[in-house]
Amino acid sequence: MDENKILGERPIPKLLSKFSMPCVTGLLIGALYNIVDQIFIGNSSLGYLGNAATGISFPVICIANAFAWCVGDGAASYLSICSGRQDSESAHQCVGTGLTTTLGISIVLSAVCLLFCRPLMALFGASDATLNLACDYFEIISLFFPAYLMMNVMNSMIRADGSPAYAMAAMCTGAILNIILDPICIFVLDWGIKGAAIATVVGQVASFIICLIYFFKPKSFRLTKRSFRINTAMLRNLIVLGGSTFIIQISVVVMTLLSNIMLAQYGALSVYGRDIPISVFSIQTKVYTIVNNIAVGIALGGQPILGYNYGAQKMERVKQTYRLILFSSLCVGLVATVIFELCPELVIGIFGKQNPLYMDFAVKSFRIFLSLSFVTCFIKISSIFFQSIGKAVQAMIASVIRDMLCFVAFTLFLCQTLEEKQAGSGIFGILLASPLSDLVAGVVITILTISFFKKLNASDKIKEKTVSIHETHPGTVVTIARQHGSCGKQIGELVAKRLNVPFYCKELTALVACESGLAQEFISNDYDDSSEVLHQIYLSTQVVQQGIIAQEKVLQKIADAGACVIVGRAANHVLRWYPNVVRVFIYAPEEFRIPNIEKMYGDTYEEARQHMIRSDESRANYYRNTSGLEWKHMENYDLCLDASAGKEVVAETIVDYVRRRNAAM
Repeated sequence: MDENKILGERPIPKLLSKFSMPCVTGLLIGALYNIVDQIFIGNSSLGYLGNAATGISFPVICIANAFAWCVGDGAASYLSICSGRQDSESAHQCVGTGLTTTLGISIVLSAVCLLFCRPLMALFGASDATLNLACDYFEIISLFFPAYLMMNVMNSMIRADGSPAYAMAAMCTGAILNIILDPICIFVLDWGIKGAAIATVVGQVASFIICLIYFFKPKSFRLTKRSFRINTAMLRNLIVLGGSTFIIQISVVVMTLLSNIMLAQYGALSVYGRDIPISVFSIQTKVYTIVNNIAVGIALGGQPILGYNYGAQKMERVKQTYRLILFSSLCVGLVATVIFELCPELVIGIFGKQNPLYMDFAVKSFRIFLSLSFVTCFIKISSIFFQSIGKAVQAMIASVIRDMLCFVAFTLFLCQTLEEKQAGSGIFGILLASPLSDLVAGVVITILTISFFKKLNASDKIKEKTVSIHETHPGTVVTIARQHGSCGKQIGELVAKRLNVPFYCKELTALVACESGLAQEFISNDYDDSSEVLHQIYLSTQVVQQGIIAQEKVLQKIADAGACVIVGRAANHVLRWYPNVVRVFIYAPEEFRIPNIEKMYGDTYEEARQHMIRSDESRANYYRNTSGLEWKHMENYDLCLDASAGKEVVAETIVDYVRRRNAAM
């Protein structure tokens, strides 16, 4: 049974367990790198000051990860696409471009962080007591950014290449080494916070070396010197596909940076001082990362199940998968919330026993800041859910509303308001901002979710039109891209009629649906009228990429079947390597196109104009995001023709060009 049938037919609980377990395990291993150092540092003579110092560097590390994971996740997604296409040429370019770009970024970041270490640590909340400790730790970490970031990117590529076990083994080896070396470096060798950093980077370098070895014998690509030249069009695709990961990671940076600044400012005005709150938040963030990673891992495991079944219009399976993800994630969040409320001292104690003032703030912080952890889990899985099914607007809202909108606003307002009412109480504004953000974001996302499910078609699958590819004689394949309202479809039909060859336009939707197992209604949404950013998030989803792969296969099958005319679907790019392709672009002035749109849709002049602008932007976004090229650039075509000359004239020009070209060959 192929993977598509498995996703559409196997029992949901078994599928979710199969896909989620590796995701959860991988995310938890990654969390170990962040939490192990703090456990050993907190139990050393450095105490909470050491934990504060490591926590101060966390936002900078997140920024570095944002760039690496953007390229890495983008490369992994594109590598999966290349595997589906069996496109080994693009695969090695994708990997090489991703690795070279990451190496360049990591070297620049490493140099900047080393040069500006002290001002960066001061900016992110270091006090006189923690500045030297933070610099001692961060200088070592940033020196090895190239190995760390390259390891993250290569690990994503290895998973995408069909070797998740190898990728996990590489991560596990580094994490285990870190755990073993932390007590040796910190206690036995008495290297203190530098020892913690050394243990971390040794683990990272070990993981990097294991990942590097894999690239000498990968499955779906072979690297050469040529692979490592940066392909700008390819790089754009990688950034587009990894863009949502970058946004999510940057939201963590914004939240952490704001917290550190406000903790330092208002902590200094309270009885706790500035170092205790930063230290507590450092361990609190790492502890919650474990809870968050379990919930996120469950949701990530459900992505392919949700995406495929939504695309195939199997809505009952979508609902069942969502319910199971939601129930599992809420259970994780509720268990965590109970622990944080009833016995926070047990969790805090893992990071070392500190003074009574520290423990007082830590207990209050865990109980207030993490009081709605289960709602936070719901918010995180909602973002992944909406992205899985290609709902870009809802995914964007769910990604940013809590951390980048609500938390920032509530923190700024509450800290100042509470401090004005009672000196020294402003610090509690940060604690209260978290549950309030959860409440507001939770309500908004609940409304979005209920609204979405109300609109779902309850039928298992819509009735689809059946079409087939027509076998014809060898000859020229004419591809036509066109501006909205330029009569490109009608011109294509005239060309096909005069050349006596098959014509494909709307028929492509049914053919792609048959090839991919997705519904025609879903396939036809590829030209969704949305902003470029939202359209990029939509196109980055696994199910949409599955449809794009199927579409390219269909276009190639049509071209292999013989002479024909194809309108739309970036056919000129997909078939660019075929020697018998004539690529045409049809354009026209606005004064020609707007009346055509008015007639077509019954729009007013202004409605037609806006419709024209949105449609052209959407087609340009689609073409750019699937090819890396600009839709209207004439170098992508053999003929660029103005439709205002008349449909008959333009069609005859194309036919004449095809006949002269054939005669010359």
